[in-house]
Amino acid sequence: MRGRTARLFFFAGLFVVTLAAYRPAWHGGRLWDDDAHLTGERMQTARGLGRIWTSPGATQQYYPLAHSAFWVMHRAFGDDTLGYHLVNIALHALSACLIALLLRRLGIPGWWLAAAIFALHPVHVESVAWMSELKNTLSGVFYLTAALAYLAYRDRSRTTAYAAALFLFVMALLTKSVSATLPAALLVVFWWQQGGLRWRQDVLPLVPFFGAGIAAGAMTAWMEHTYIGAQGGTFELTVAERVLIAGRAVWFYVSKLAWPMNLTFIYPRWRLDPSDWIQWLWPAVMVAFTFALWRIRTRSRAPLAAWLLFVGTLTPALGFINVYPFRYSFVADHFQYLASISLIAIASAGLRIALGRAGVYAHHVVRLSAVLIVGMLWLLTWRQSLEYVDGETLYRATLAKNPECWLCYNNLGVLKMTAAPADAVEYFTRSLELNPAAPEGHTNLAYAHLALGHIDEGAREAEQAVRLEPQSAEARVALGSALVRLNRIHDAAEEFRRAVDLKPASAEAHANYGNTLAAAGDLLEATIQLKMAVALKPDLAMAHVGLGEVYMLSGRRVEAAAAYREALRLEPDLASARAGLARAEGK
Repeated sequence: MRGRTARLFFFAGLFVVTLAAYRPAWHGGRLWDDDAHLTGERMQTARGLGRIWTSPGATQQYYPLAHSAFWVMHRAFGDDTLGYHLVNIALHALSACLIALLLRRLGIPGWWLAAAIFALHPVHVESVAWMSELKNTLSGVFYLTAALAYLAYRDRSRTTAYAAALFLFVMALLTKSVSATLPAALLVVFWWQQGGLRWRQDVLPLVPFFGAGIAAGAMTAWMEHTYIGAQGGTFELTVAERVLIAGRAVWFYVSKLAWPMNLTFIYPRWRLDPSDWIQWLWPAVMVAFTFALWRIRTRSRAPLAAWLLFVGTLTPALGFINVYPFRYSFVADHFQYLASISLIAIASAGLRIALGRAGVYAHHVVRLSAVLIVGMLWLLTWRQSLEYVDGETLYRATLAKNPECWLCYNNLGVLKMTAAPADAVEYFTRSLELNPAAPEGHTNLAYAHLALGHIDEGAREAEQAVRLEPQSAEARVALGSALVRLNRIHDAAEEFRRAVDLKPASAEAHANYGNTLAAAGDLLEATIQLKMAVALKPDLAMAHVGLGEVYMLSGRRVEAAAAYREALRLEPDLASARAGLARAEGK
């Protein structure tokens, strides 16, 4: 009973210190793609919840359980980010407690230290302080509980425990597919325990787990390619280049775990050159290190097992599968959220064993060392969390460590677009100096020029974006917007039509196409396009204004007034809606 009480106090204390360490991020605002993950207005209904599960493409990635969690949190917290952050921190702390239970169950010493290090290691700040990465923290909870349930099944051969493990594993996959590595990780654990694997007892029961994991991984790879944009020249890497990425990335993640300094949101993207023999040292050392661990396995299998768990769990992010972040960096802190567990565990166990041989004062030495390590990590996590208070703070902090981050300049420009378009032009220009081949940079610069009334410059930038990426609906919309300003209505309508064909789910493309058709006199098709825009994005004020204009041209003043009022409800300062409402009401 005393031991159980002590563990409960330990877990409660771990929750408290973890919440305190992340205090700077409690009220953190939306960052980068949070808008694509937190539930938007058109998905906040019961029908929207259904679409999360049944319509791939309705959300940025097909992680329906993660997006359902966001849906529930929106019902609970609305747009107040405090609740989202507290849930994410609590899930992270819960994962740390589950790690403690798992390591203790496996008889690994120092389990309490490993749990504390995992909870407070600053390399996990990106996963915990960034709301979108609820995918990591929630999938981590399911991943670890699935592992515990499967170990219970191994102990007692109970069907219920097996079913629970498989169910929890599927829940993890539906939250984030990197969880697919669990069955392979379990086989490594069994090999470490037994010195070998048995087909009937060890491998065969995990076949359904492998099948589910492969299916989830294939789905994610398809979504990355089809909906997120992990295709094109940036992703056309040779086998040799992918090996170079993997070899260097593994050591990068090891270094950030061992020495968590200069952590940043976006790391520099490496230059790959298979003809440079020095770059081959990274994978060569990795192979040599793995071979060395294999040679000493007769003395201890633990180092090789921990290494295999680390590398195996990282595999989905090592470059063999295209993921969108490779456009700007081959590594990211949140990629090693689950992978870090094995190295943290063996380091904690090694420290506990080594200090346990220190004699009569061993317990005092262990406790003092643990306090020093955990205290240092707590301070580093607090400091790292300060960078996640809002987008501008995060991008500027990233630029201080990675001055050539073109994406940070681009994102700063997006933040400045409405309030200070002249500043936005400067940021987009700097972004394009660093990466002239980024179509979104030219698209954004086109919009900034249009906002300043620089119509010709805007048209040139939009044309360049289309040349770089003819299949970009966003670039087509930008070009169409510039052509409208140049009074080339029919050319603009053609660009908007192409945008709609390329991206049928783009409300902005439909709205612009509808407005242009109305200007060209095709009121019937304009109405269809504008209603489609409203259906796709009910909070798109420009679509409601467009509908109001079409209704006015059709002599339907009552419906026009209703459309203008809805636009004003969404954007109270929208001048075009206010003027339209005055006309509709005969004022």
